[in-house]
Amino acid sequence: MTTMHTWQSTDEIEAAIGQMADQLGALLAARAIDRPLMVGIHSGGVWIAERLHKRLGLQEPMGQLDISFYRDDFTRIGTHPQVRPSDLPVPVDDRHIVLVDDVLQTGRTIRAALNVLFDYGRPASVVLAILAGRDGRELPIEPDVVGLNAELEPGEQIKLTGPEPLTLKRGRVEPDTQTAGADPSGDDSGSA
Repeated sequence: MTTMHTWQSTDEIEAAIGQMADQLGALLAARAIDRPLMVGIHSGGVWIAERLHKRLGLQEPMGQLDISFYRDDFTRIGTHPQVRPSDLPVPVDDRHIVLVDDVLQTGRTIRAALNVLFDYGRPASVVLAILAGRDGRELPIEPDVVGLNAELEPGEQIKLTGPEPLTLKRGRVEPDTQTAGADPSGDDSGSA
């Protein structure tokens, strides 16, 4: 059984994305990065990256990553994960990458995304932008830009729904409705 309620509305999410764009723009300017390659992680990270890409006025096409086969729990999420194509429109060698995801919890999704990126080449740097950061990190991965922060009760999760409208849901997913912490849809929002 799943009990989720709206935690952040569309307007609140858009405001957070605006703040993220400001922070990200300042960070890129401070590091003298003028042509970053923005890459969103399917699916919620792509939705956020599209909005950031537009707000920052980036000219390079945006990339998309699917990390399904790189997850360390791949064998536990079932035999039919939702797999989408990865698309990196330009080579990543020596490029400054802005990696975007929706929710950062354990850090395992980001670890998998970095593995995918490095299979395509060796970036000059990777900046991590997250819409919602939450407690529960299992790996030493910290974002450079965070839109929202949450401290959750044990068993609670955050899930981004969208793409139109974007809403962040918060609540409990009972253990019998998920397998080893993975969302049965294959989207790992809230458990990354």
